Amino acid sequence: MGFSTDAIHAGQKPDNTTGAVITPIYQTSTYAQEELGKNKGYEYGRTHNLTRASLEINVATLEKGKYGVAFSSGLAATNALTTLLKAGDHVIVSNNVYGGTYRLFELIMKDFGLEFSWVDSSDISNVEKAIKKNTKMLFVETPTNPMLILTDLEAVARVSKKNKLISVVDNTFMSPYFQNPLTFGIDIVLHSQTKYINGHSDVIGGILVTNDEKIHERLRYVQNAVGAVPSPFDCWLILRSTKTLAVRMERHNSNAIKIAEHLEKSSYVKKVYYPGLKSHPQHELAKKQMRGFGGMISVDLGDVETAKKLLKNVKIFTLAESLGGVESLISHPASMTHASIPKAEREKYGFTDSLVRLSVGIEDVEDLIEDIEQALV
Repeated sequence: MGFSTDAIHAGQKPDNTTGAVITPIYQTSTYAQEELGKNKGYEYGRTHNLTRASLEINVATLEKGKYGVAFSSGLAATNALTTLLKAGDHVIVSNNVYGGTYRLFELIMKDFGLEFSWVDSSDISNVEKAIKKNTKMLFVETPTNPMLILTDLEAVARVSKKNKLISVVDNTFMSPYFQNPLTFGIDIVLHSQTKYINGHSDVIGGILVTNDEKIHERLRYVQNAVGAVPSPFDCWLILRSTKTLAVRMERHNSNAIKIAEHLEKSSYVKKVYYPGLKSHPQHELAKKQMRGFGGMISVDLGDVETAKKLLKNVKIFTLAESLGGVESLISHPASMTHASIPKAEREKYGFTDSLVRLSVGIEDVEDLIEDIEQALV
């Protein structure tokens, strides 16, 4: 099936009892059992929920995967990944990732005996050099947050298989519409469903998708044992949202391209980071492994005062954390989403205090461009 057809129908069938077209919200914590040891396949709400199962099938299908395991947040899903490891194991991570990922790995999981190396994974030789005898996982974000640096997915899969590593790709920025890492041989795809998959800034959620049955069994066990599951209502809201994922991503993408091209010509901008621009050093790789360039743009304005002026004066863009909603957001990563990363580490890859990040929404693009211009007058 095509993407939009799957988005609307995968995992969702008319309700057997009423014929309702939309998957019901199974808002229950427990299930009646007919007699001791006999039930209808459902025992407890943390373990089984039909609304959640529908969502997991839906997103797994969109990611070209067999299994989806949903969690209460993107970070809960990331944390679940660490249960595939044990104390003493080593993980290689892209050195420019979401600040929450850095915080979880570096400031929490290290206390439990995991070891992390942060490398520029855009050059696969850096990954190969970082591999040790105890390396068990390669965690990549592509494009990265917020510098929009790409990593070659085919290379990641090749190196991981050669060295028997579990390969993980955070695909949040691209969504399943523009990129499917599993098709390149990646083992696990991670999403913060809070972002583009839901797209309406009203749900916190995460999901892991894999084709590996053994990995799926472990993650399913962890989902139940740890209990960081999304509510049935949140799952229902996300299912509502995936139905329009294709049309939303097309608009995010077209708006972002026009804004990035406008900013690149502007005198007040030092540098624009967007894979859809020919000036992006990995533009050709972007065209190879992505079907679009997404709605995220990072802009270095050259000095902090200009950045502050833009952040303060925009009227349509909203100064806020998060991304991927239908409304346009603007943020200051150094003091907001990535504040936990030391300044010296950020600046190694050009992440300055004058950098702002745009999550381009689906409003009329002319209004968004005018909003940026009026903010800097």
